[in-house]
Amino acid sequence: MYDYLLNLTQIETIFLIIGFIGQGLFASRFIVQWIYSEKKGISSIPIAFWYLSIFGGIGLLTYAIFRKDPVIILGQTFGIFIYLRNLILIYRKKNEKN
Repeated sequence: MYDYLLNLTQIETIFLIIGFIGQGLFASRFIVQWIYSEKKGISSIPIAFWYLSIFGGIGLLTYAIFRKDPVIILGQTFGIFIYLRNLILIYRKKNEKN
């Protein structure tokens, strides 16, 4: 692994960092959801979960495009639309209450 990292070009290193940041954001959404649910005492999903999903997904999608990985590209593209749709539904409901 050490040799792999030493042999990366500058652009490969940048995209690797983007990929790791995306993965970190994407994974952190479960921690945020868990803490939020514990505080409420019920299983619940905070709005931050959807934003972390979107930004994490965009980071992973960027990395996947650079790596030309069709499996991750398709999965993240589809997921990002679902996360966006959830935010639209949440904000639509909030606006209806006002």
